[in-house]
This record gives sequence, structure tokens and C-alpha cells, in this order.
Amino acid sequence: MRKDIHIPKVTGVEIAVVLDKNEKDNTDEWGVYIINRKNVDLEMVVIVSQGFSETKKTSLFRRKIDVLPANSYSKFEVMPPELFALDNRFQVTFFENNQLHDKTYIFQAETIQEGFARDIDMLDKKGIAIK
Repeated sequence: MRKDIHIPKVTGVEIAVVLDKNEKDNTDEWGVYIINRKNVDLEMVVIVSQGFSETKKTSLFRRKIDVLPANSYSKFEVMPPELFALDNRFQVTFFENNQLHDKTYIFQAETIQEGFARDIDMLDKKGIAIK
């Protein structure tokens, strides 16, 4: 029965952690974005995030985006620097052309740092992205 289930490989969807400027209080903050590089809309996008280590675990954080248009992005979370010491998991589930897709992205502990930031063309900012 399980061999009959086709689970499509997710491509063209990224999670990026980017150093943003908070315009309200003129401070830096780390924003988490989902990037859709596909030429089709993603529907009913659900993102479940959690930080974890062998001894610690954060609460689950859930977000829903009804439609993420083709070739676009959405900021869905602000990540406090205290979480950088943990592994951070983002499980993304969405529909593409009425077919369910699912992928888990993990930023390993201590990998979210300004020194590791690279240009992310679609955001026109520097950050750390996982494809």
C-alpha cells in the first residue's frame, strides 16, 4: 500500500533567515521568510517551526499562508538570537496544483550568524537560506 503513495520532491521553495532592520525602533532583527521560486502559486501553506537540542525544546509555532504567489516571498516569523544555539526546524506543507507537498528544513545550531550570510537575490538582502 505504501509503495503506491507518490510523495513529490519539493524544489523551488526555500526558507531564509535574514537580518532585517526594524523600522519602529531602528534595531536589527532576524526575520524568517518562505521563498517561492516556482512559476505557480502555493496554496494552503502551513509552516510549523520549533527549536530543539538534546536538553531543550521550544514551543511549536504554527503559521498559515492561504496563497503564496508564484515568484514571491513572505516573512512569517521573527527569530530571537537566543534560538541560534538550538537546531531550528521548519516543516512546510502546501498544495501545488492540488497535490500535497511536504518538506522539512533544519538550520543547525550556531549556523545562523552574520558571517554566514549570503546575498538572497529575491529578497535583495543578506541571509542564510536552505533550499
